[in-house]
Amino acid sequence: MQRRLRSLFISQPRPPQNLTEEWRKIPWGNKDRDLLFVSGYQPHNDELNQQRILLYGPTGSGKSSFINSVDSVLQGRVTVRAAADAISQESFTKKFRTYKIQKGGPGTFYPFAFTDIMGIEKDTNKGARVEDIKLAMSGHIKDGYNFNPVSKISEDDHKYNKIPTLNDHVHVLVCVVSATTSNILSAESVAKMREVRLAARDMGIPQLAILTKIDEACPEVNADIKNVYRSKYLKKRMEELNVALGIPLNCIFPVKNYHFEIDTDDDIDTLILSALRQIIYSGEDFVNNL
Repeated sequence: MQRRLRSLFISQPRPPQNLTEEWRKIPWGNKDRDLLFVSGYQPHNDELNQQRILLYGPTGSGKSSFINSVDSVLQGRVTVRAAADAISQESFTKKFRTYKIQKGGPGTFYPFAFTDIMGIEKDTNKGARVEDIKLAMSGHIKDGYNFNPVSKISEDDHKYNKIPTLNDHVHVLVCVVSATTSNILSAESVAKMREVRLAARDMGIPQLAILTKIDEACPEVNADIKNVYRSKYLKKRMEELNVALGIPLNCIFPVKNYHFEIDTDDDIDTLILSALRQIIYSGEDFVNNL
């Protein structure tokens, strides 16, 4: 089983790929529709101030960059609030931190927030512990907690939340995986991610996945991002992720994060908004079903 999982995620050379007909429709040139939806969204549950969206995944997959990219789309300018790193082989994120996104004037925020955590690593005493991620999903970890790869948070820790409210709970779990460095997904990492997924299932938390760095993974997408849903290479990567973790294909969204651009781009925004819209839908359904 482990050998089969490893074989799924060994990096392969990325020669030009033949394109096929578009296998998922997306409204290119109509990002205003999704922007209008996001701007007008309000939770129907009066007890909920904002959806909490927890990102998890291997080190270097682009979790922090995705938060920055969503912020960039909604601000209309490229932002870098969540610290990201392109050099370190270990998780650059060390603390449990939630990012609210400003809407309009100071002190006004969108009714959803992203929680960033330390990346998952294959070694036993490295990266975020699965036990901590489970506690985070049930609202027991406060912002600012410094992850300890060796041991989970103690109930005596001042960052342990003994009585979580609905707003402290995670309402959507999002797995973030890079399309380029997917060899990071060793059998050990996949096993940890699968354990997180099963725990979220038991809590009833909806789950989606984001496939990042699609421009680096596929030359045709690098040439024109509108080729994303015509790329056989990316479709294969999504199918591999579906097999390894069990996340349905219609819950996996390929995106390009902002990383070298200094201005936003409508086509990049369209993919990010498409994923964000489904994340919000999922969280809203979960909260309404409680």
